[in-house]
Amino acid sequence: MKDGEIVKKVWSSCESMLKEKNYISPVEILMRVGVLSDKDYRQWRYAKVPYLEIVCKANLRKMSLIMKELGNFARLNKLKPSHTVYAPWGSKSRKKVLRFSKSGNPNIEKHYSTHYVKRNIEE
Repeated sequence: MKDGEIVKKVWSSCESMLKEKNYISPVEILMRVGVLSDKDYRQWRYAKVPYLEIVCKANLRKMSLIMKELGNFARLNKLKPSHTVYAPWGSKSRKKVLRFSKSGNPNIEKHYSTHYVKRNIEE
């Protein structure tokens, strides 16, 4: 997929998700864009793979582009960032948190785990 196609897919996915749910989440956008399958998402949620990026069907440059465009969409639409903790499904431990990137860089992890929420009219 070319960069221009990726940008269009990210923006249209963000627009439709925002209309449907009043928020956007990076993981769901990755699924809607087509770089993360439902099967691979479930494997990651059950902690069967070490980190999310390993099962995504895009190289890191394209993943970065997707995340950058998602952030641009959120800023342009004045969406409110909301950090979300992703714990493994089926785990009794509340301390274990799923990893998104190979590096585990806190900034990258935060970017993947931040949802963007439509603000109330009063805000």
